[in-house]
Amino acid sequence: MILEEIKNIYDLLDRKILILIAIPLPCFAFAYLYTQSGTLSFDLPRLPPFWDFFTLGLVVSILVIQLFNFNATLKKIIRNDPELIKKIRIYAQATSIRYWGYFVCGLICAGGLLVFQNPGFTLMYAITLVLLSFSKPTPDRIVYLLKLKGDEREKVLELKKRL
Repeated sequence: MILEEIKNIYDLLDRKILILIAIPLPCFAFAYLYTQSGTLSFDLPRLPPFWDFFTLGLVVSILVIQLFNFNATLKKIIRNDPELIKKIRIYAQATSIRYWGYFVCGLICAGGLLVFQNPGFTLMYAITLVLLSFSKPTPDRIVYLLKLKGDEREKVLELKKRL
């Protein structure tokens, strides 16, 4: 019973994350191809350089803030030590918020590259991709981050088994 509920939470989280990863990807690909190709031309507005650097700073800020928020939530889970289902729910919610941050960063990078054609947005998008690939939830990562032991650990590791 408890294993089924954990599996449902994990599967829902996994689907949500895949969607949040997949949507900005074609947007950024379009912006990147636009900046590399001389054949397409849009009448995009010319904005002052301030907005270029502000937007890049915004991406960095979002990445840093989501990291601090996520780690603070993990510390709260470990400190309060609620029952396993509650731990998994809080972890799933924190991970969803984290991936919404990555989603916003991806869209900002795509828009920033399209408007400003600054290679810094390509770099920030690459950093975002690396961070989201390293932070994708797996049963092993959940056990490690939540410092699960004994029966709780075994229940979460059961998620590895596909029926």
